[in-house]
Amino acid sequence: MGSMFLTTAGVVESEPKNSLEEAQKEIAASNAVYFEAFVKHNPAIFVERYADDACIMAPNAPQMCGRDAATKFFHLAYDEFGLRNGKFITTAIYGDGVNFVTEEGLWQSFNEKGELFDDGKFLVLWKKTGKGWKMFRDSFSSNRNQK
Repeated sequence: MGSMFLTTAGVVESEPKNSLEEAQKEIAASNAVYFEAFVKHNPAIFVERYADDACIMAPNAPQMCGRDAATKFFHLAYDEFGLRNGKFITTAIYGDGVNFVTEEGLWQSFNEKGELFDDGKFLVLWKKTGKGWKMFRDSFSSNRNQK
């Protein structure tokens, strides 16, 4: 049996023992379709991965928050950087799976020719929402030297 916790309504509930496993499954499913947005040039698929109050914290750029910012980031990645596909390699997921979990991993970015043009590491803080697990804070950096 999972541990007990107090909700904002003051009701004591049992945390499901497999909360983290459920979060891991939803995160894997979300990651599996994330780059489909670039393949199909459909920013809606991309934005749907994020919570309404999400922030993207890209390197060498100001923090970008909200759904409109996620759409702008999608267009920046697609139009200016030529991102057409990619891959996430999750190396760990931390947390209790109740409200927030942190995903750690590696990423790869591919251009229209299918060539790897960038790779790096990431930390994503996922938030449990009414629509399932969504990215709340997305932070990443390249392993390559800045030009």
